[in-house]
Amino acid sequence: MAKITAVIDIGSNSARMVIYEKTSRFAFHLIHEVKSRVRLPENAYQNGGNLQNQAMQRTYDALENFLHIAASYKARKILCVATSALRDAPNKNEFLSQVKNGLGLNIKVIDGQKEAHYGAIACCNLLPKSDALTIDIGGGSTEFSYIIDGKVTNTLSLELGTVRLKELYFDKGDIEGARDYINKELDKLNDIPTSSLMGIGGTFRALSNAIMKDIKYPLSKLHAFEFSTKTMSIFIDKVMDANEKGLRRLYIKADRYDVIKPGSLIISELLKRKSDISKLITSGVGVREGVYLSDLLRHQKELFPVNFNPSVRYLLDSYITDANHSNQMAKVAREIFELTASTYNIDEKYKRDLVIAAKLSPIGSMLHNYSSNQHSYYLIQTALEYGFTHKEIMLIATLTKFAKRRAPSSAHFDEYKNILPDETIAEFLSFIISLSSALLTHRPRNLSYEFSFDKNCLHVSTQENIYLVKESVKNLQFPKGIKVEFI
Repeated sequence: MAKITAVIDIGSNSARMVIYEKTSRFAFHLIHEVKSRVRLPENAYQNGGNLQNQAMQRTYDALENFLHIAASYKARKILCVATSALRDAPNKNEFLSQVKNGLGLNIKVIDGQKEAHYGAIACCNLLPKSDALTIDIGGGSTEFSYIIDGKVTNTLSLELGTVRLKELYFDKGDIEGARDYINKELDKLNDIPTSSLMGIGGTFRALSNAIMKDIKYPLSKLHAFEFSTKTMSIFIDKVMDANEKGLRRLYIKADRYDVIKPGSLIISELLKRKSDISKLITSGVGVREGVYLSDLLRHQKELFPVNFNPSVRYLLDSYITDANHSNQMAKVAREIFELTASTYNIDEKYKRDLVIAAKLSPIGSMLHNYSSNQHSYYLIQTALEYGFTHKEIMLIATLTKFAKRRAPSSAHFDEYKNILPDETIAEFLSFIISLSSALLTHRPRNLSYEFSFDKNCLHVSTQENIYLVKESVKNLQFPKGIKVEFI
């Protein structure tokens, strides 16, 4: 697969392009993203579904610019898909030929089930593992899939979309007509019990972003943001009652004013029917990422290998110059945790986060030696994107930030108190990272430590000269009751 790949998604509301760069076989990161509010089916629903010239020209112009951008990044592969805006249009071949002849771009028009599948593949691979129903609200259609035991099943596409509902009902003030239409379409949805809903697409992201601002959420990261059904329902009621000034006060962006209510009504009616859903998870990924992953993982049944995480691997590929030291940090931290955690009632579930934090803790020094821990913290908080909950991301980032000598500050806990574990847990884990770093001060080529733990004392044995190590350990801030003894 090409090292740099561009993926274009032509939707009903917007055309978007993402550009990904691979850093190793399955690791990648986003290097550019651009969108244009083309509204390709604008006025089509009132004209027999036929695309109108002005909308087609807008989309053509956006695609031409997209291709220039992709060329500037030296993209070797361009994948382009189109969804309901084109598949529903009787005159779609006119537009497809125009783009093919004028721009040399092949557009693959995908059906609704394929669209649902791509969105769910992205969620399955790039969100924390969970059985869930996925919903992707677009301008012309809404796609659903179930993720059960890590597999995508029961894909469905319904003729529900924000632009479709706007033009057929909301522009005429017929909200009850829209509600009836939504529920007739939702009757086709399989009723499989699940407690989680994963939201894909612009409407869900717009509502989630607004809710984050409304509740003053401490982490500026939309992907994997979790909240309750009750929170969403209360917020949607406010949106449905608001005029434009009210929508602005609710943090809805201006380019969403005319379609946010149709999209909100779809979600509202779905949640009324699916009373088993209690948790909502916002997806920052969707069809574009699904298209990319389907290509990247085509020989892997569209799933990453077991225990592989693309964000962790990307950070290691890009910012670790001494893989041996990074692996030693992880090994020492794991051994100390396994010896001591039960004594201090630290749940086994924190071991994974601790080991990842230890492995990633040196990444900041690649940017600058001074304040390297702060650099590690920032990189992890922002770039540890896929497959982690916000709580896991913040814990891993926090452990690296305070990985030298001192415990996490009270001010830090006050800022992130709702997404960090108990302060004593974080202090204990932070100490293990700091101790691991101190024990590797002399940068050994091979590890020769033997550890034992007895009566709150960690015994460390080695035949090496560890003069600098002992100095470093003396300067650590120890949790109450823990001792380290060299033998």
